[in-house]
Amino acid sequence: PHVLVSAAVIERDGAFLLTRRLDGTHLAGYWEFPGGKCNPGESPEGSLVREIREELDAELVVGPEMLTAVHEYPERRVELRFFRCALATQPRAILGQDMRWVRREDLASLPLPPADDELVRWLMRTAGR
Repeated sequence: PHVLVSAAVIERDGAFLLTRRLDGTHLAGYWEFPGGKCNPGESPEGSLVREIREELDAELVVGPEMLTAVHEYPERRVELRFFRCALATQPRAILGQDMRWVRREDLASLPLPPADDELVRWLMRTAGR
């Protein structure tokens, strides 16, 4: 199956907000840019606002799309749309997931889903611009 996912790239003071996937989920234990699957009929931007409310109890301002990546996992094809976003309220992890701010140069040291590799490479290339 084809899954459309949107993710928020939230940067503050040179660090990005990442959350850790919960046990029992696809790619459990991996760190990721927060977001999630788009429901049928839901825009990627609308999905992001909903997911950030549900997972981080925060309000989000969705900015421009930065990158689209497609990755073939054995069990699904994921189209991942990354959006530059800003938080309107402070996040707090309400599902029991870990949450942390990660500096750009430390992104590659964390286990991230393969679908995020292209974004991390792009962020490293554009550092300081």
